[in-house]
Amino acid sequence: MNNFCKEVVRKLDEEIKEFSFEEDNIILLSEAVVELILTRIKEIKEYVLEKGFKDIEEETHFFKKVKPNIVSKLIYYNAIYKIETKKPYGGDKALKKYLENEVTKLKRFFDNNLDFYRYYRTNSTYLDHKYFIRGKYDIKLSLDTYFFESDHSFSTSHDYKAAKILANDLIQVYLEDQLFNKNINTSARNHLSVPSPLNWTSSKTALIELIYALHSHATFNNGLVDIKVIAKTFEEVFNIELGDFYHT
Repeated sequence: MNNFCKEVVRKLDEEIKEFSFEEDNIILLSEAVVELILTRIKEIKEYVLEKGFKDIEEETHFFKKVKPNIVSKLIYYNAIYKIETKKPYGGDKALKKYLENEVTKLKRFFDNNLDFYRYYRTNSTYLDHKYFIRGKYDIKLSLDTYFFESDHSFSTSHDYKAAKILANDLIQVYLEDQLFNKNINTSARNHLSVPSPLNWTSSKTALIELIYALHSHATFNNGLVDIKVIAKTFEEVFNIELGDFYHT
């Protein structure tokens, strides 16, 4: 099961990267990637329903880590498609308000799901048997209406919510980039108004190792922040481009 899913995810990531190189229009790119991800999810679903899981641990891992990783990409690109197609005309002021409202939506989701956010981000396991096992839902654990309409043979009560958490981190980075690139001040994040006087003069690898160390120790926001957000901040503060720091 794990090998099959890893291969599908690897192939998916390569295909998304190829699409990104070939298509500059973010709307067309998002539309194409959504269709691609849906195809890959269908492949995994068919495999899961046919092969099943060897034990509870494998099932938990799949619905806690594997499926959310893939579905988060779907949520992200679908969100970007909606954000871009609904952008208002009328200059920076209207765009600023629109983007800040989108950031507020992310914060609202965070506030409404704070307990699960902490549980998932701290890699807790004591409720995994209710969150990530099929047919073991507990209505007292803040279930979304979406769950009751989903295919319970391929869903648990919280796998989609886990995917939403991962996707929201990426969406936040996207929105902040939009605001920063257009020199729009936003209450969502206090960007530097003047260039930073600090330049990172050591190796990129050294800075990336530092970022990973800080992230692993939950140094920022009690650990409730994606490593991409941290990396982006370090790039701005130290005037450096880290590129594909995952591979580095």
